[in-house]
Amino acid sequence: MSRWSGLKVEAEGTGISRDLSEKINLLGEMLGQVVREEAGETIFELVERLRLLCKQAAAEGRPELRDEAAAVISGLSMEEIGWLLRSFTAFFHLANQAEQQEIVRINRERAGSPGRAEVRPESIDDAIGRLKAEGLELEQVVDLLSGLEIEPTLTAHPTEARRRTVLDKQRKIAALLTLLRGRPTPAEETEALNQLYAHISLLLATDEVRVERPSVEDEVHQGMYFLQDTIWEMIPRIHADVARALRRHYGEPVEVEPFVRYRSWIGGDRDGNPSVTAAVTRATLVTHRRVALRKHLDELRELRRELSVSDGRATIPRELYESLEQDAGEVALPEARRRQHGSEPYRLKLSYMMARLGSLLDELDRGGALSASYNGADYIADLDLIDRCLRACGLCEAADHSRLGRARVLARTFGFHLAALDVRQHSRVHEEAVAEVLRKAEVEEAYERLPENEKVALLAAELANPRPLLPRGARLGDSAAEVLDTFDLVAEAVRAEPRAIGSYIVSMTHAVSDMLEPLLLAKESGLWRPGEGAPIDFVPLFETIEDLAVADERMRTLFSESVYRDHLQARGKFQEIMLGYSDSNKDGGYWMANWALHQAQERLGRACAEAGVALRLFHGRGGTVGRGGGRAGQAILAMAPEARNGRIRLTEQGEVISFRYALKEIAHRHVEQIVHAMIIGQSLKRRESWPGEAMMGDVANRSMAAYRGLIDAPGMWDWYTRATPIEQISKLPIASRPVSRRSAAEVNFESLRAIPWVFAWTQVRYLVPGWFGVGTALSSVIAERPEAREELRAMYREWPFFRAVVANATREMARARLPIAERYARLAAAGDDGAPGFHGEIVAEFERARDAILAITGQTELLDESPVIQKSIALRNPYTDVLNLLQIELLHRVRAQEEDDADSGALRRLLFLSVNGIAAAMQSTG
Repeated sequence: MSRWSGLKVEAEGTGISRDLSEKINLLGEMLGQVVREEAGETIFELVERLRLLCKQAAAEGRPELRDEAAAVISGLSMEEIGWLLRSFTAFFHLANQAEQQEIVRINRERAGSPGRAEVRPESIDDAIGRLKAEGLELEQVVDLLSGLEIEPTLTAHPTEARRRTVLDKQRKIAALLTLLRGRPTPAEETEALNQLYAHISLLLATDEVRVERPSVEDEVHQGMYFLQDTIWEMIPRIHADVARALRRHYGEPVEVEPFVRYRSWIGGDRDGNPSVTAAVTRATLVTHRRVALRKHLDELRELRRELSVSDGRATIPRELYESLEQDAGEVALPEARRRQHGSEPYRLKLSYMMARLGSLLDELDRGGALSASYNGADYIADLDLIDRCLRACGLCEAADHSRLGRARVLARTFGFHLAALDVRQHSRVHEEAVAEVLRKAEVEEAYERLPENEKVALLAAELANPRPLLPRGARLGDSAAEVLDTFDLVAEAVRAEPRAIGSYIVSMTHAVSDMLEPLLLAKESGLWRPGEGAPIDFVPLFETIEDLAVADERMRTLFSESVYRDHLQARGKFQEIMLGYSDSNKDGGYWMANWALHQAQERLGRACAEAGVALRLFHGRGGTVGRGGGRAGQAILAMAPEARNGRIRLTEQGEVISFRYALKEIAHRHVEQIVHAMIIGQSLKRRESWPGEAMMGDVANRSMAAYRGLIDAPGMWDWYTRATPIEQISKLPIASRPVSRRSAAEVNFESLRAIPWVFAWTQVRYLVPGWFGVGTALSSVIAERPEAREELRAMYREWPFFRAVVANATREMARARLPIAERYARLAAAGDDGAPGFHGEIVAEFERARDAILAITGQTELLDESPVIQKSIALRNPYTDVLNLLQIELLHRVRAQEEDDADSGALRRLLFLSVNGIAAAMQSTG
């Protein structure tokens, strides 16, 4: 009998594993006991009563039991509602940790024991084994690996509803679950259980909602946690995987240059975020540099302990002594340290390297200088020298299996910048700044009113002219001055560390002038020079359906401009192009966005190939299906063949970062699957066409028409704002960036960002952005052409892209909960004056989509092909239902109260807590 006499979770018999069932039961029982102790027996009984009512309603198809639960909630005090919200939210935080532990357990089981013959699916070993089976020689495999460029990019998009404090609590709980998963001694098990209980009690007593909106600096430090911990440790593991796989399949390991490097937008993305200034970006670069230097110092300290090679026991190459002589003339090393390692030249060399890093840290502490006195390339060269010298004196095993190999991988991957920082700005801001600069320079009084062809001609002429436009001491308005200050900073940062800045991204690229304008501004800072170009990439971002449709033609026109061709020549004829998944979905709906993006990839690949330009696509994917989310590996294999060239960037946002990088095992598996997909994608034979491909455009157009018919319908925006907690989401302090490009009073569908748009639909369980329009499109095509059903089935069987689109929509529909959504629709109708409701239309579209998908996939129920996910959703639904009922009651009360009601502040805080709770339950926001 467990000592934890608390909340019992009936996980047994639900189809989930025994291990997961036991973990959820243990955590649930502990949580229930904490609720009893902290809130009292009455609250505990309320938790149980509501949970059982909603569970019974779902199991028996009795909605009247849900009505009974709602009636109970309507009579509760705010304090009681608060305890219920905290209890159910804490349960989902704990259940999510248990599920992550289950993922780790399953991955470890699949990896097997030493000597196991089977290869884990979607592993690097699996991918290289396939290349071997296809007849590729070792040299070809190494060439393929060396050509990979995989660059996940962390962003601060506001999709992480949890406070960092809550995340820390969850990490500690995860560590204790990991300990219990092993073979602890009885004493260790008892202590771990006691600590687990203590942390659950602390979790329940911790405020879920931030008091204030986080600053950009807070977001930078949040990103640093993952970069310096799980990501730093994961990268050497990936390289070790490659070495083992090459040894296993080809008999020898071969050193491969790093092909996974991280980037960040946090502190550099100023599009729509006035808090990101040049000063903030400078502070971000300093933070990146400081963390990288400290991490390398830690590595060198450990390496120095290992490399105790004596000059009396081994022959030391002259090259090392010459390097030490140079160090002695440049670095002030304490005499005691020189004497201590006088006969240990490798340790002495490492001491000089540590002194150089320490000096750079001192410079940062004194004033945030970005010094170029010793950079990442110099550091790599010193580590390579140590490697050569060890091998030259016969210590090859030491070079291969000491920490030196790890240090070299880390140096090449992270440099002194940790993660290359991207800068992003809206094209409109550049246009306004260029207009002001040209006015000040007395070149053009009304640049912004010029037609596009005259803008391009003027920009090209000024870019070809080496003289600066602005006279010394010229004063600009705040916005233009800020833009130029940013370019000055970028130039300084690149001089100190060439990889510190990644790309300069231009949001809402609509014309060629949108790409030439930032080049002209960069020229004013000396970052871009005629005939030389710039040391960074300038990247167009195509986001809307209209822009995606013409992206290839815009790039062809851009490539035809001689001044831009010169820039590309300086960049090695390389062009990065970013595709926006969020705005394209919000603009055209789920199916059209996916098809438009797929076609854009194909056409951009062709346009770049025709121009002789190497292409890397940057996929701006969100966490949810409605914003391009889903499994990254599957998405890579579903890409257009023209885009599968070994180079890729993809964004990692909000709660996706926390899920993928909070635990080292999950971070490793995530990146392993991406690498596997990139390798396999390179070797896949290209097909000229897929069955039924010709109908995809027709389906997309029909789907978009249905979607736009919903969101453009008269009264739809008002209904959406009444049926969802979008008002509360817009005020939720989860990120430094505003939810809209306009003020709160002016917000509408056009100005609302895609993240809160998806967030609100997820909260009310409609999940419209992830599937709406699919039903009308597919059912109408099937009705008009009977043979279309078989064509669609063939597409599902054979075409990875089509299968991925259908699978992602299926998952979102399975997560939708229309009986709960209908209660929000009733909320929208309460006190209404006859304005239209949209619940019936949404339900009808859902039923059309479900029937069409089941007909295409051959399933009986949604997600029959993914029974684990199907059962997990079923297990979660009753608990999530309670949170939704609590939120609906709070929305009722907030809308019924007077503006100056004394309880208004407390009600808003409880609503924020309900938003967090449902986000935890759904494991997604926007």
